[in-house]
Amino acid sequence: MARCVVGTRGSGLALIQTAEVMGRLTAAFEHVDFERVVIRTSGDVRTDLPIAAVGGEGVFVKELELALERGDIDVAVHSLKDLPTTSPEGLVLAAILPRADSREALISATARRLADIPDGAVIGTGSLRRRAQLAMINQTWRYAQARGNLETRLAKLDEGQFDALILACAGLDRLGHSARIASRLPYSSLLPAPGQAAIAVQVRADDAPTRAMASVLDDTATRAAVTAERALLREVEGGCQVPLGALATVAGDRLTLEAILASLDGFRHVRKRLEGPIAKPEALGITLGLELLAEGGRNILAEVRAAR
Repeated sequence: MARCVVGTRGSGLALIQTAEVMGRLTAAFEHVDFERVVIRTSGDVRTDLPIAAVGGEGVFVKELELALERGDIDVAVHSLKDLPTTSPEGLVLAAILPRADSREALISATARRLADIPDGAVIGTGSLRRRAQLAMINQTWRYAQARGNLETRLAKLDEGQFDALILACAGLDRLGHSARIASRLPYSSLLPAPGQAAIAVQVRADDAPTRAMASVLDDTATRAAVTAERALLREVEGGCQVPLGALATVAGDRLTLEAILASLDGFRHVRKRLEGPIAKPEALGITLGLELLAEGGRNILAEVRAAR
């Protein structure tokens, strides 16, 4: 029997996502023995520090990619939003699975919607993207780092360290915590991170059999959407520490991309939407990225970087 080694992070969410990938692969290729290997990343080691202090972009994927390059594993499963917009030479994304709910979730014992959160409240999130968009709603809210696994973050909320948490709906749903969601926030309030809620399957470019096998999991609509989002992110030279939200949606053969760049104080932002053919997602993302930068986004990014 042929063997395929699948690498993953060891978090609860990563293991569930990897189980989904392996389940789909096993159903499609019964003659292959799929073996899971857990690899600890630098982002998993230092959960006491902000991501930027740990190493910034790629902290949840570097060790997996190195294992893939060495041949220790044949497949790496990632949360797409954790992946830098450019893959290392010799590695490719063979599949993007159908996207889950890409909205953001409000978790709170007292607030059922953002308008219910009182002035001066402490919201658990270390994301500049979330903070910037939330500051557009209320400049008095304060923010605290909320790193660690999902259960740790929820426990901190229950202990009173935060008045509310903002987390991704997809992670809560996949881990069975949907009941904790007070509100699934509309995109008009909070645009997600590029690639949010999508699972990526990465392989070696020259491993044709594994690449062909993984490609059966690829969802065309999701790939088009996230390709546009990631092209936009790359154009504005963004990473996880840039206050950029973006979401692409597919309708027939058309792709609509909406994005926002906001200052951390919430007073200035650029929000734009652009539509194009689904066959050209990269061009759509690049074009919208250039428009965001030209209409004030470049100044916002300069201020954010100067404040680091």
